[in-house]
Amino acid sequence: MTDLPVTTDDERRADRRAFVTRALRLIISVAVTLLGLITLTFFIGRLLPLDPVLAILGDNVSQEAYDRMRTQLGLDQPIWVQYWMYLTKALTLDFGMSLTSSRPVVEDIARVFPATIELATVAIFIGTFLGIPAGVLAAMYRGSIFDHMIRLFSLVIYSMPNFWLGLMGLMVFYAGLGWVAGPGRIGFVYEFSVAPGTGFLLIDTALQGNWDAFKNVFSHIILPASLLGFGAMAYISRMTRSFMTEQLSQEYIITARVKGLSWARTVWGHAFRNIAVQLATVVALSYAFLLEGAVLIETVFVWPGFGRYLTTALMAGDMNAVVGCTLVVGIIFVVINLICDLLYRVLDPRTR
Repeated sequence: MTDLPVTTDDERRADRRAFVTRALRLIISVAVTLLGLITLTFFIGRLLPLDPVLAILGDNVSQEAYDRMRTQLGLDQPIWVQYWMYLTKALTLDFGMSLTSSRPVVEDIARVFPATIELATVAIFIGTFLGIPAGVLAAMYRGSIFDHMIRLFSLVIYSMPNFWLGLMGLMVFYAGLGWVAGPGRIGFVYEFSVAPGTGFLLIDTALQGNWDAFKNVFSHIILPASLLGFGAMAYISRMTRSFMTEQLSQEYIITARVKGLSWARTVWGHAFRNIAVQLATVVALSYAFLLEGAVLIETVFVWPGFGRYLTTALMAGDMNAVVGCTLVVGIIFVVINLICDLLYRVLDPRTR
């Protein structure tokens, strides 16, 4: 009987020190990234040729009112004082008041963000559950008609702009065939029948047992989510095919086949496990891009989400909202990269 390896006290102390060191490095890395992001958004906001005073008061304001509002906003202070004020407020998620809605920007973002998260989540599910099997099968049957079709599909999806796909989708599936509901997140008839809850209408309607409203919400979300999901699918399938093709050329695959393992079990049971970490990163970053890049689809489908809010703020010169949204997008990428790092450690013990 083989004796189990014994961990000494010195080894346990070394493990704890290594864990604390990694944790401190991670915290410092995140803090520096966020500080750099806040600094960048501040100076971008100051460099843009938009006057927040005129955006609030209009072009015909008197000089006296202009100066009073400028003092009220702190714009008469030196730049470093303005930066310090902005930094201390941003750390408490205080991005100021929105010039278009007259509400705190953070409240506006909290109101519209669930709509975008719901849309992007449905889209990433579609992209992942279609993209990964398609990429694996394309690698397994490389050079076949199926492989060529997947590559052609990816190329076509990449070549078409989202707003054009959205307009074509509405024209065919809503106006032509009538298979899905039109623009918006929920029909007017059901809009006031859903009690406020999580902000995610699919979940709220399901929890409240309001199945008619659930069907209506699903009918509204399926088309924009599918269009976004197909874009994610094109990227995920291409990356999956690339990772899997590399794995299938390894010697352990040949050994497994020589030992009599079936092709499907070799691919899904062994090769797929080795690309899981890379795929987790691809899916996580695709999700971040969906959250940030759904602007055009939300505009075409009149989706009351984060992208549409940002577009409206840009058109109105609402810099508080624009800078707040930019910072939130940056935080999303930082958080998702952090989750990817943790996934690495869970899925691949060699990285611990």
